[in-house]
Amino acid sequence: MRTFRRTILAFALGAIPVAGPGFGFDGAPVNPQDTVLPVVSPQPGTAGALKRAATPVAPAATSPTSSFSTLQYQAEGGHPVAQWKLGKMYAEGDGVIQDDMRAFEYFSRIANAHAEDSPSAPQASIVANAFVALGRYYLSGIPNSKVKADTERAREMFSYAASYFGNADAQYDLARLYLKTPDASRDDFRYGARWLGLAAQKGQHQAQALLGQMLFNGDRLPPQRARGLMWLTLARDSATPDEAWIKESYNRAIAKASEDDRAMALQMLEHWVQGRRD
Repeated sequence: MRTFRRTILAFALGAIPVAGPGFGFDGAPVNPQDTVLPVVSPQPGTAGALKRAATPVAPAATSPTSSFSTLQYQAEGGHPVAQWKLGKMYAEGDGVIQDDMRAFEYFSRIANAHAEDSPSAPQASIVANAFVALGRYYLSGIPNSKVKADTERAREMFSYAASYFGNADAQYDLARLYLKTPDASRDDFRYGARWLGLAAQKGQHQAQALLGQMLFNGDRLPPQRARGLMWLTLARDSATPDEAWIKESYNRAIAKASEDDRAMALQMLEHWVQGRRD
């Protein structure tokens, strides 16, 4: 029955057209191969490790160990929110000793148990984010573990979260894989540009910055300096302190922009903001 459901799911996903972002891409469909349902294989030894008591860092008075134990109990019971929280804690070393393999295992549990959940389900964003986290681990690999760098495996994770769940972070990461491949074909670039546009339209500020760069500079796209400046402005306003590249890209563009470019970018920005309010 599960095999049958996966076959139907793969067929349905391959049949879904992806709408263009509305600023010059041609509406070509996204590669149906991007929507294959990935299954994450637990790494040897990690499942057992998760069943043993974890070693949290000495908690602050406002963060009792009982809260951590409760999360562990809920995670062992299959609660995706608890699994996500623990995965993030181990990935970031937040209140526990940093352990990427334990984080990987928690994210894997979520992906394997909930990959076929409805995109409108309450936990859908957590499931999509778990796929994104797994994809990023596959991009770099985990030192001294069975998880090796595997770009194609990362692509599978990003593709599923981007296509089925419509996750903007996955769309951005997938776009970068297509766009940054040294021997990228014209079709690769088209798919990458489409995913980048979709993520930017959803407010993913890194996608907005990269798209803005490409449009302003005419990097393999017809130059649209005003629109590029608009995207860079949006990205700059959302950039975190450690994302200096976004602010630097904006500063370079605004210095080169003509008065007409700036005026038109401001009009586009006003329309964007108004559209988000409506």
